[in-house]
Amino acid sequence: MVDSRGALAQDGRRAERLELRVPTTPTQLPAVRAMAGDLAMRMDYDLDSVEDLRLAVDEACATLAAIVSEDRRLTVVFETRRSGLHIDAWVPTAEGTDVPRDGFGWAVLHTLVDHVEAGPATQATVPAGDGSTAAVAVISMDKFLPGHSPEQVLGGAGQNISVAR
Repeated sequence: MVDSRGALAQDGRRAERLELRVPTTPTQLPAVRAMAGDLAMRMDYDLDSVEDLRLAVDEACATLAAIVSEDRRLTVVFETRRSGLHIDAWVPTAEGTDVPRDGFGWAVLHTLVDHVEAGPATQATVPAGDGSTAAVAVISMDKFLPGHSPEQVLGGAGQNISVAR
């Protein structure tokens, strides 16, 4: 489902949100990877960044598929923003289940996207959740367009910013 009723972005465009729900079977996860690549191409990311996003989404989905409770669906919410693409992926889990953040896959995610975080949450706190207190595990990622990362917009990491500019 595409939701273009979001708040206006700084350039007057509406942020769009696409929700994708698929079974966590190996045959269905490539559809999520393809969607990430298609959105990245439409947003004019360079080819390396498009492939980075595809791989990052693939890794996030595989990580979540390994911890999903029973045979439940993976929900991925893509949000196009002026600064780039924000992705939230989550699956229902048993209470107390956390996202593994100590393996090679987590290191790959950190390398491929500009910002990533993960952990337990509830359906009430994730995008496209049903509002309940049911447990989920979520991975959130951001891939910024060139010139739009917070460090670049603010003048670079470690630089003093003057408000008198």
